[in-house]
Amino acid sequence: MRLVIQRVSHSSVTVDGTVVGKTGPGFLVLVGVGRGDTKAEADRLVRKMLALRIFEDENGKINRSIRDVGGEILLVSQFTLYADCSHGNRPGFTEAAEPGKAKELYEYVIEQCRREIPVVEQGIFGADMKVELLNDGPFTIILE
Repeated sequence: MRLVIQRVSHSSVTVDGTVVGKTGPGFLVLVGVGRGDTKAEADRLVRKMLALRIFEDENGKINRSIRDVGGEILLVSQFTLYADCSHGNRPGFTEAAEPGKAKELYEYVIEQCRREIPVVEQGIFGADMKVELLNDGPFTIILE
């Protein structure tokens, strides 16, 4: 599993011209599920993500977690995080999980985040989505 975590001032995801998820300050997280990923792996990455201290404290130090600042999360599925570009110019996606398994683990990640964070929004699995964000920093972390 791969998570691309961007600290944002705001973010949104639109499908067919309709905003389906929108947040204020917090994280936009692109979620890629790989072949062989498990709920245990998802649990480990969610725990790590929610504990990341990448928000400023009262002294301007990067020392607070998303929980500490009352941040919001927008989760967007993105199988292209498993693109293999090592041969030729057309990416291959054989390392991405099959759609049924990927959707199951994506929804599991959403559930686990909602246990900890009051505002968790999401995109629509498998849809053609338009994602907008204002990256704060910019600050981007990749967890695998």
